[in-house]
Amino acid sequence: MQSEDARFLKRKIKGGQIEVHPTENALLVTYEVEATILGDLGDPMLGEKKECKKVIRVKSLNKNTKISTLAKELVDKCKLIHPSRLAEVEQLLYYLQNRKLSEKVESKIQKEYKLESKPKDPFADTENGKQANINDLDEYIEMLYEELPEKIYGTAMILQLSRYPDNLEELVQNETLLGALSRILREDWKKSTEVATNIVYIFFCLSTFSQFHNVVAYYKIGALNPQLKKDFERSYKKFRNLVDKQNQLLRVSLYLLLNLSEDMRVEVKMKNKEIIPMLISLLGRDNQELLILAISFLKKLSIFTENITEMIDNNIIKKLMLILNIPNEGLINVTLRYLLNLSFDNKLRGQMVKAGIVPKLINILDNAKQATVAICILYHISINDKYKTIFMQSKCMPKLMQLILESPAGIIDIEIAALAVNLVANKRNAELICDGGGLKLLMKRAIKFKDPLLFKMLRNVSQHKELQKQFVNYLSEMGNILANEDNEDLIIEALGIIANISFPNLNYYRLYTQYNLDKVIMKNLQIGVGEDDLLLVTVMVTGTLCQSKECATALANLGAVEALINLLNEATAYFVDLMHDKNKEIRAICEGALDVIMDYNLEWAKKIRNERFRWHNSQWLDMIENRDQSVNSNDDGMFEDDEEYHADILDRPELFYGDIPYDAVSVGGQDEGISLRDDYAEYAAEYAAEYGGQYGNGIPVNSAYGDYPNDEF
Repeated sequence: MQSEDARFLKRKIKGGQIEVHPTENALLVTYEVEATILGDLGDPMLGEKKECKKVIRVKSLNKNTKISTLAKELVDKCKLIHPSRLAEVEQLLYYLQNRKLSEKVESKIQKEYKLESKPKDPFADTENGKQANINDLDEYIEMLYEELPEKIYGTAMILQLSRYPDNLEELVQNETLLGALSRILREDWKKSTEVATNIVYIFFCLSTFSQFHNVVAYYKIGALNPQLKKDFERSYKKFRNLVDKQNQLLRVSLYLLLNLSEDMRVEVKMKNKEIIPMLISLLGRDNQELLILAISFLKKLSIFTENITEMIDNNIIKKLMLILNIPNEGLINVTLRYLLNLSFDNKLRGQMVKAGIVPKLINILDNAKQATVAICILYHISINDKYKTIFMQSKCMPKLMQLILESPAGIIDIEIAALAVNLVANKRNAELICDGGGLKLLMKRAIKFKDPLLFKMLRNVSQHKELQKQFVNYLSEMGNILANEDNEDLIIEALGIIANISFPNLNYYRLYTQYNLDKVIMKNLQIGVGEDDLLLVTVMVTGTLCQSKECATALANLGAVEALINLLNEATAYFVDLMHDKNKEIRAICEGALDVIMDYNLEWAKKIRNERFRWHNSQWLDMIENRDQSVNSNDDGMFEDDEEYHADILDRPELFYGDIPYDAVSVGGQDEGISLRDDYAEYAAEYAAEYGGQYGNGIPVNSAYGDYPNDEF
């Protein structure tokens, strides 16, 4: 018989066993489905039997549940259980009520059956990693009659099937399925937005084919949408009213806490109660007044390092970047001030740069009310050399030039000047400043208004070798400032620019004579005449001018050499302090300067040798001094008559070198003797070979102070 002769489908369900679920509070109902295809005359053409299981979860079951009532409710609702089996259901429920699961099984259940709170993508290919199968359609339909979790799962699996056009024909022919979906959408959509979304998407997939439009219209899905929209709007309005009331409550509460936090002890208690994470969590709300208050509170707390660490842990920078996009002047202002506090932390500055704060701040510079705070934050970021190239990429330099040139008459704002001074220390940024006649405009303004801050910026620009040629034409202007101006800050910057312009073939002697630089130099090569910065740049200018033989001769005849040596002598104590600096280059410069001083001053030569010896043998000398104090404390007056003992140990070289006097030490390179610095290791080795004994750093321990063989050095 041909398949087209089949006209009717007969379905018969036969109930089976009822069991308890092994791990859940649920009953398992086994049943058999027999499907038979009948012909026109009612004779069976094809039959198939299939065993199925239905899970009936009883989540409300607990120790106080009345078993008889629950059992009757289950039998009434589940058509698979015959009323005659009510007693059996009661017995199984009683067993479930008293069953105890191990903690391991319970944790497994929670992990396996826990529903995720994050909404699923309705068009995802899988649901919880499971692929939908058209052969399991009946099971999915049965889930539509169960609890909410099963409905969510069932509709999601049916949605997967509806994504494939080959399945749509079979889905449309299943009236039970479409009827159940439309009923759930009408009656239960308020219970679960996820279920409603899945069902609407299923009918949407059908609507993409014109031949199924009549099916969608038959179940009045289109007519339901306006009602759904109205209900959603009504629910959303209630939600917004609730949120507004919460925001008002939070705002008043924060104001109260902010007032109480004026007492430092109360603020500490608030910090211990984890107020910082709470405040940061409020930054996700959209009430601008509440945001202003929360950020103001955080700004107040940010003055303490301990609080900064907690703010870093809560990713505060990402949240603040979003708030900067809100068009509210008051909110942006308090946010920028809070960011200014945070920008003192190096780690947070890195997070700001990574989050893209530099372009945002540059755009804010157009707002005169917020520009000053934005510039201060940019200044803190510009302290790190590795971030200076970001300013070049974000077109900050043209904006900075505009701010400088459009500033009111007089000295430019110190914040703008500080940022500019930092940025032009980078060669590429300095080149951008000078391009297109920028240097000429800046120099013209600096000379016109006698602006020392702008000159300081230009001095930094002049440090770059590639740009120094552009400053040659302005050397006469610098000389004119030195000759006619009394402002010390201005003189320092002018001298600094001249000192940076170093070209061997440049006619420095003309500049020297035309503007009487000899008077400026000789006047400022004196300690106490001006600030240390003035003295430093004067020395630097002297070095630059001495590239010219004529200038060097003229300065030498005026006594510049003696003045420089006097400066070295005055600075000797400072050089001695820096002799052990962590910076290798500083140590090398100090060593060279001290060598020169030793050649010209015998008194300082002795002190410098003593200091070098003291540093080289500091551990041994500390031990000697400590033992000296110990002996004096244990036996007062033991060495009262021993003047040599109470003398400075460094004034007794015979203890270390026998009877070799200091006169034999090489001073100025004239006498040949034992040099503390050069021949020390050789002498210590000879001493060890002759006298033996134990040594610490090459120095014999067996000395006039006693023998201590067991001490470690």
